[in-house]
Amino acid sequence: MNIPNKMSSAEAVKHIKSGDRVLIQGGSATPQELIKAMVARAPELKNVELVHLHTEGECGYVAPELSESFHTNAFFIGGNVRKMVGKTVDYIPIFLSDIPSLFREGYMDLDVVMVNVSPPDKHGFCSLGVSVDIVIAAIEKTKKVIAQINPRMPRTFGDALVHIKNFDACVEIVEELHEMKLVTPSEAEIQIGKNVAGIIEDGATLQMGIGAIPNAVLSFLTNHKNLGVHTEMFAEGIIDLVEKGVVNGSQKKVNPFKIVSGFAMGTRRLYDFMDDNPEIEMKDIAYVNDTAIIRQNPRATAINSAIEIDFTGQVCADSIGTRMFSGVGGQMDFMRGSALSEGGKPIIAITSETLKGVSKIVPMLKYGAGVVTTRAHARYVATEYGVAFLFGKTLKQRAKALRDIAHPNHREELDKAIFERFGSSLMIK
Repeated sequence: MNIPNKMSSAEAVKHIKSGDRVLIQGGSATPQELIKAMVARAPELKNVELVHLHTEGECGYVAPELSESFHTNAFFIGGNVRKMVGKTVDYIPIFLSDIPSLFREGYMDLDVVMVNVSPPDKHGFCSLGVSVDIVIAAIEKTKKVIAQINPRMPRTFGDALVHIKNFDACVEIVEELHEMKLVTPSEAEIQIGKNVAGIIEDGATLQMGIGAIPNAVLSFLTNHKNLGVHTEMFAEGIIDLVEKGVVNGSQKKVNPFKIVSGFAMGTRRLYDFMDDNPEIEMKDIAYVNDTAIIRQNPRATAINSAIEIDFTGQVCADSIGTRMFSGVGGQMDFMRGSALSEGGKPIIAITSETLKGVSKIVPMLKYGAGVVTTRAHARYVATEYGVAFLFGKTLKQRAKALRDIAHPNHREELDKAIFERFGSSLMIK
């Protein structure tokens, strides 16, 4: 069909004015052409606030020399902007599930939203493809939408469809989506995968992110049955399990037989698998990460990572001391939602030490470290040395259980810290 409001990228970004707040669609859907065109306008713009989840690719707007033109307030910090946090980038701490309410309830007004969408179908509907998450709420409430019409964006369903009449400017472009390559797990990560897979039950509904540990977990699930997927992020490792019939969603109570997600990141194989696939529903993150929805699926199993954990069960997942590294994201949404599910299991899975040999299980979190999952929410912690079950355990019992799955090089030090904190009364059955 004919594309209304069709123009060049340079013309399209003229909708952005000084003082505007602009939301950029993130992840693999990051609209690179529009970002480049916006950055090229820097000499004409002042005090443009950019908000987004983590983006991929070039992000020239965070350059120090453009600080008078652009500043970024990120809901989640990606690797491409991390070095500029505290300079041209700041962080907004917020649960992922709460971000849509910022827009819908008027806490954060948006002037412009920039998106990367599929071409329209015969009825005029484009798809947000691999990134619906917070974007659908932003489109509902913004004053203007600038869209890249991109045939490389897979056509997905659920809440992903937006009519082209909602776009104030359209730029036709063929742009490859950012690809997140599969990471080969280390020996430790493979063992973690085996340990975690060992406590996942048949019929479980899975939430897991991207990376070596989730991939390792998935590789050990080939003999499981009737698994489902309800996850904020959909990653490539799920495909093999779908094709083997291991993931079929038959036991889910909410969206049965469907893979539900808010955004996806992977290689072209994943994007082609998603394209025009009615088994996949890409949904508003306010729905995907709603604990009231998550808990309805039996045996909801959330697998998340951390930067460090103290021996009472406090989980730091967003910062290294006072230095922001990522964000709160959806960890607590799924940790709590899975805990409330019948037979659910909230799991933190980490290697026992860093690449530099520093223990990730510590007596106390670093000064300034953020607690993302509280000690009251922590239930299962897995390392390559086993799984600690913390639910209903005292502080002393937790310390012992976590010490037992720490790296052997650090156990003597942890024993000493446990004794100093709890004394000789540490009698654990």
